[in-house]
Amino acid sequence: MKLLKASWLICIDENSTIIKDGAILFDEKIKDFGTIDSLKEKYKNLEIEDLGENSVLMPGLINSHIHLEFSSNSTTLSYGNFMSWLNSVIANRETLIEKSNTKLIDKKLDEMLKGGTTTIGAISSYGFEIEACKKTPINTVLFCEVIGSRADMVDTLFTDFKARLQNVKKYASKSFIPAIAIHSPYSVHPFLVRETLNIAKEENLSVSAHFLESIEEFDWLHKDEGSFLDFFKNFLGQEKSVTKPMEFLQQFKGITHLSFTHCVEASDNDLQKIKELGAVINHCPTSNRVLNNKRLEIEKLKDINYSIGTDGLSSNNSLQMFDELRNALMIHTNLNINELSFDLLKAATINGAKALGLNKGRIKKDYDADIIVCKLPDEVKDEKELCTQVILHTKDVSKVYINGEQHA
Repeated sequence: MKLLKASWLICIDENSTIIKDGAILFDEKIKDFGTIDSLKEKYKNLEIEDLGENSVLMPGLINSHIHLEFSSNSTTLSYGNFMSWLNSVIANRETLIEKSNTKLIDKKLDEMLKGGTTTIGAISSYGFEIEACKKTPINTVLFCEVIGSRADMVDTLFTDFKARLQNVKKYASKSFIPAIAIHSPYSVHPFLVRETLNIAKEENLSVSAHFLESIEEFDWLHKDEGSFLDFFKNFLGQEKSVTKPMEFLQQFKGITHLSFTHCVEASDNDLQKIKELGAVINHCPTSNRVLNNKRLEIEKLKDINYSIGTDGLSSNNSLQMFDELRNALMIHTNLNINELSFDLLKAATINGAKALGLNKGRIKKDYDADIIVCKLPDEVKDEKELCTQVILHTKDVSKVYINGEQHA
């Protein structure tokens, strides 16, 4: 077992517990935690590793929603409008995917590890990121995604989905966990939604879906009009959406670990249904801003947990969670910065674990020992400002432990 002592310990719990001169005892699981004096008294023969002045111990960061298959994008895609972006993705998809090889994704994952990310929820459209995700020490929940709204293609699409899911399941392990993604209500036929969710229920797999990301999606799903009308006419010969938002949400009843991504155009009724389903909302603030979509009004999420995702480099300039947390801190200007900072760290840890169905994300006995160490540039005098200072000043972390094993 290992005993680490830091200037501060951020536990991430319902009491917002922060311990000055805190310590953690762990192997694969967290065995104990508290003040260093209390642990020294209980475990007198254990060697203590002192992490030094201005050090912070906290749970590893969980990126609950990420796309790795477009990791080669930097300046190729169009930003500022959802439809312009979507058309640019379609036009450049093959080139970007070809460039996003295993070597590049390996590099991105290594950078994320050094930035304190210990778990990801990766959305897999094609399966090209599997090799890299199998090798990384970062825990990966790999969401095999189903997509397709044409009724005459559902059997073929479902067969393809099942083959991709079976391939993911071949590599299942403690740190590589198969899951299911439904792309979105506008792009997946209700038959495919129903059948893939039946698999999720039978095999107790976590499920995620994009939901009401843009005004274009809202207009199409509610009124069969707007920019999506021409898009669906031109690409799929459709003039009506295949489902309505509430019809889509109702199909997810009975899924144990469920998350919906974006939700910036969700109505009060939609949010009430998401609450009833016990789902987490994956908040991707940079992506929403880059595509000129609305800000997720997190202050309205009464009794709905939200997590943090970077989305992919198709709609972000960074996959680093602390970059994403800083951006979130800057866009929610109506909230107290210190209270928001704790909420954001909670979103990036325990709430991400809830979205992915994992025993991670907090400093508590018997939770997985996924732990990071941050070093602040100077002393923090007010405990209430600690989380804010951590978000503002952390880029790379000094140590990373995943399931008790040090990886950075």
